[in-house]
Amino acid sequence: MTCWGIRQRSKAFLPISDSETSIVFSIQKSNNQKKINIEQLIKDKNFRYKIKSMDKIQSFDLKFVSLRSYYHNNILAFGELLHKIHPLAGQGFNMTIRDIKILSNIIEKKLNLGLQIDSSINTEFENNTKYKNLIFSNGVDLIYEFFNFERKVNSNFLSKSVQKINKFPSINKAFIKIADKGIFS
Repeated sequence: MTCWGIRQRSKAFLPISDSETSIVFSIQKSNNQKKINIEQLIKDKNFRYKIKSMDKIQSFDLKFVSLRSYYHNNILAFGELLHKIHPLAGQGFNMTIRDIKILSNIIEKKLNLGLQIDSSINTEFENNTKYKNLIFSNGVDLIYEFFNFERKVNSNFLSKSVQKINKFPSINKAFIKIADKGIFS
């Protein structure tokens, strides 16, 4: 498999099971028409993986997207449709899990109170999650843009700062808590 005119920026190996791994590459389009072999690129970046087969390679432009409204009539949007962020941050799925927990709590509360399960759940869900998701996803996007800017100006100030912060366990725990539970947990 080959791709034309791309330059690698970052990668992630995401295990799906004991025998399967999803590989995500963030690459920048280039005017250079150099041909790149994706399979060789994977082998070069992780020698531990043996490629038995590859499904179709998919690509899309990375854009931050957040819906204006989380629902229409009685249909509730969910998951990546609500908040699409850079996949290498690994936070889109965490945001969806938090959304599921909030929706589940709303439904449970209504059932415990003997209230009808109706489209009012959509409004309550949007009111409870939209501002949290917007702040969190904008924060992730801002961090991504900082690193992108650092790469463009050929500096490593931000990367070195993160390495220094990494040496403080209490700060790491705070970042992990925010990544796992969100800003307003």
